[in-house]
Amino acid sequence: MQAILLAAGYGTRLRPYTNIRPKPLFPVVNRLLLHLLLEQLRACDCSPILVNCHHLAAQLQAALTAWPEVLVQFEPEILGTGGSLRKALDRLDNDPVLVINGDLYHQIDLEQVYHRHLLSKNDVTLALHDYPRFNNVGVAGELVRTFGAGAGERLAFTGIHVVDPEVLEMIPAGGFHHIIDLYQELAVQGRVGYCRVDGVLWRDIGTPADYLQLHAELLAQGQEPSGWVIDPAARIGADVVLEGWGCIGPGAVIGAGARLCRSVVWDGAQVAAGSTWVDAIVTGHPEIDAAACHPLEQRS
Repeated sequence: MQAILLAAGYGTRLRPYTNIRPKPLFPVVNRLLLHLLLEQLRACDCSPILVNCHHLAAQLQAALTAWPEVLVQFEPEILGTGGSLRKALDRLDNDPVLVINGDLYHQIDLEQVYHRHLLSKNDVTLALHDYPRFNNVGVAGELVRTFGAGAGERLAFTGIHVVDPEVLEMIPAGGFHHIIDLYQELAVQGRVGYCRVDGVLWRDIGTPADYLQLHAELLAQGQEPSGWVIDPAARIGADVVLEGWGCIGPGAVIGAGARLCRSVVWDGAQVAAGSTWVDAIVTGHPEIDAAACHPLEQRS
């Protein structure tokens, strides 16, 4: 099984945070999302694994230095999902390709999706589930019929799919291409199937609120008695108050008397003594933290 992890996007809905860090490098319970996704692929014995990059590419490349087996595809310009997959084709084997968006946290059985594709003989297999907020893929029987609003049964696309290399060869080389446009054409011809993956944890961290909500869910599972995960390399000052749930990353410094509630503190960030942060993503960049576009209460 071979895989492509898509990590080139700008992450516009996560600005201003993505002005300083690409989405796949956002920490989830103090682990980089990119590394969590790669570990899932490694557990499935995926080879080769390719990661594409464009926005803040140097950061992604640095994060992959400890993964020498991973192929890195730098894209000088944004190619879209289809353009990126087409560009990667020459570096892959002639087998179906598992494709995963790099902004997902999930517990989906990737091998199940891949094997469903092999058994179905479809050109494309989408991992779909019932998720009302994103239900916009029309299905009938065992096939995908339409993308976008419409009548009939609708399911949500998880951002995980398997595609035959012959499909990728249909994409013009060297330019931008939106893969869903091609999938729509194939769906009309009855060539796109799907695998239901209901009932497992799946979250898109596309917005600051989504990112914080993911942490609320993970930390509510009782991993830590206090509801907080604190990296051993973090420094916590005297009389710091930690409420609700949260994470404090490696190298972070929490000043004396600070109060944190339902917040995620990134690696290396410094929280001023006596300040209060509620429902916050604390990056350590004052201009980013001050301009945060999510519910944030900051007092000092």
